[in-house]
Amino acid sequence: MIRVVMPMHLRNLAGVDKEVTLDVAEPVTLDAVLNALEAAHPVLRGAIRDHATHKRRAFVRFFACREDISHESGDYLLPAAVADGREPLRIVGALAGG
Repeated sequence: MIRVVMPMHLRNLAGVDKEVTLDVAEPVTLDAVLNALEAAHPVLRGAIRDHATHKRRAFVRFFACREDISHESGDYLLPAAVADGREPLRIVGALAGG
């Protein structure tokens, strides 16, 4: 089971609690997890990734084992600790301003 932690606005949109668990088949890639998340919660389609390109939205970041993986490709293999559920994949809303 993959664990996913999302920011409050995405949790509210999906109607879920603090953490979501998903079944994801091997290989456990970033795209595989996001595809499973969007399949389980269709309301999130387009909120995390662009509908057409499937690239992450500008103000959404991904973290695995405390490392920013936001600029990794969709076929990026998630660390074993995330793939086996010991650590969550974190989706974080980025901050901007000056």
